[in-house]
Amino acid sequence: MAGADALGISQRTMERYVKDQIRRPRADLAQRLQDAVRQRWQPRIRAQARKQAATSTGLVVDTRARFGFTAAPGTTDDARIRHLTIALPPQYAARLFDAQDAGASERQLRDIAAEGLGDMYFRDGGRRAHGLDVEFTDVEHVEFNL
Repeated sequence: MAGADALGISQRTMERYVKDQIRRPRADLAQRLQDAVRQRWQPRIRAQARKQAATSTGLVVDTRARFGFTAAPGTTDDARIRHLTIALPPQYAARLFDAQDAGASERQLRDIAAEGLGDMYFRDGGRRAHGLDVEFTDVEHVEFNL
């Protein structure tokens, strides 16, 4: 059995785990199991989640940062700290993933996120505040969720 060989245990021991005759592995075996799952399973699941986010679901950005913007004269453009939780559409998720895969700097990734946040929050997907350029600085935290 390939699984038993990969974990360094006998085939019989593996069969006993499968039949639920042994329920709790020894500490060293538990660690090897975790490492094997992480190595084989997680990259595929992450790839599937990234593909889904980039093509259909988008991603959610939760951030607390200073947002400022350049706008028409007479409007208030003073930067201030805001806490935003915004769903970004798939095209921004795809751009972020592509830039990350290409080795983009944190600043470049932040610029893409700022563009998406500006489009969805300040410009409401193009329904208002046309020509508004958003600045995303003094990031206290930013979290991306699929």
